[in-house]
Amino acid sequence: MEPSTQQGSKQQLEKWKGKAKSEVPGFKVEQVWPLLEDFFGLDKWFPTLSTCLPLEGISGRPGCVRFCAGFKTPVDGQDKQTINWTKQKLLSIDPTLHTFTYSIIDGNVGFYSYVSTVKVTPKEDQGCEVEWLYEVEPVQGWRLEDLDHFIGSGLQVMAQRIQGALETMVEAVKA
Repeated sequence: MEPSTQQGSKQQLEKWKGKAKSEVPGFKVEQVWPLLEDFFGLDKWFPTLSTCLPLEGISGRPGCVRFCAGFKTPVDGQDKQTINWTKQKLLSIDPTLHTFTYSIIDGNVGFYSYVSTVKVTPKEDQGCEVEWLYEVEPVQGWRLEDLDHFIGSGLQVMAQRIQGALETMVEAVKA
């Protein structure tokens, strides 16, 4: 094998890695975590995700699998006819540390060897922060910036929806 070919192969194997963070001001980790640890309930929070259904196991237990569909990606064209979908497997969960890790095990969006960790941590100034770490083999037709935008903007909307739901609950209970 020629040196340039070996180097090219090595480059292809290097995974994209990224991180997104979003605050949920005014609410503690203990209030936000139960909403995120519901592994089969992602469609309540993630933008444009119309379907999240259990395929295997019990939500929140390692090994369970969810089917997610209907989401839009930054590289979808206006005339796209197919529905984006993935199957995602919960690899680990730690309710004490408010973190879980999952992988995409199948789908039609080109994510191979995708692994993600989501964790909720307290902020000093009240509230908490949700962090989404991810790594994936480079995705055909995407740039890393596309993936960063997809996850970052998705997490931002999730945090806003979670905050809104918790505010509604607080207001309703006060009344």
